Amino acid sequence: MPTSSSIREARLALGQQLRALRLKHGLTARELARLCGWHESKCSRIENGHAAASPKDIEAWSRACGEEAAAAELIDAARDIEGKHVEWRVMERAGLKQAQESVLPLWEQTRRFKAYAQNLIPGPLQTRSYTKAVLAGIRERRGLPDDVDAAVATRMDKQKVLSEGGKRFAIILEESVLYRRVGPTEVMVEQLSRLLEASVVASVSLGIIPMDAERSVMPPVEDFWVFDDRQVNVELVSAFLTIKQLGEVKRYLDDFTRLTELAQHGGPAFTLIAAAISSYARSPGKPDRTGPDTR
Repeated sequence: MPTSSSIREARLALGQQLRALRLKHGLTARELARLCGWHESKCSRIENGHAAASPKDIEAWSRACGEEAAAAELIDAARDIEGKHVEWRVMERAGLKQAQESVLPLWEQTRRFKAYAQNLIPGPLQTRSYTKAVLAGIRERRGLPDDVDAAVATRMDKQKVLSEGGKRFAIILEESVLYRRVGPTEVMVEQLSRLLEASVVASVSLGIIPMDAERSVMPPVEDFWVFDDRQVNVELVSAFLTIKQLGEVKRYLDDFTRLTELAQHGGPAFTLIAAAISSYARSPGKPDRTGPDTR
């Protein structure tokens, strides 16, 4: 499944276009670098997808090849590639509240949501306390301004989409998410109780993949959201990835189908959540994570 490798693949494709332009005019990488005033290694890094080509780089490359008219289309392609990959330090430089607000238009426009999570409960199903614990952790880890309370309020307000007519949510969780502590025991019990409530909401289809599911064909992958089967958002360690290329989106949709087939729904999912709540009650300081055999 594509992650940050998608960016490198796209950069490589652009690099090969630039290489073809260079070869078309009989230039070696050394000659093109000299004409552009660069070190020769820069050409190699761009052509092999190891470095991004900036608009200025592409203008210089096209000019060195005597094809200034080719620059505009190549620059558009480069901007599309880099638009897919936004580093958290850029997205969150004005704080967590603004980062939360930046996705609101997409959430308002989308009618069909699909989400998979192996790390955290997805935002629309989070309680206020769980959200605060998650965002406070992000703020501390990334050294951001302290606007956690404002960011929490924004995310809570975003949950109104669950009750808006015409919107549908298909959400798949790994069972391990239920046992991953985010905050004190009472926060987790409240959060899991919220999941029980969400499992009977008409607009929500909630599935949970048991820890003992056979995973040879479909292992756990990174958390992702799909919007109207047209766009995928993925949260990487260093960046926020947006995917719109149809072939890549289809790969996520195919894997979402496989993940859904592994999941328990309805009563069995309810039982998995209830077991996790009981585990916290039995061991308040450290929930039992041994999985299905303990139930």
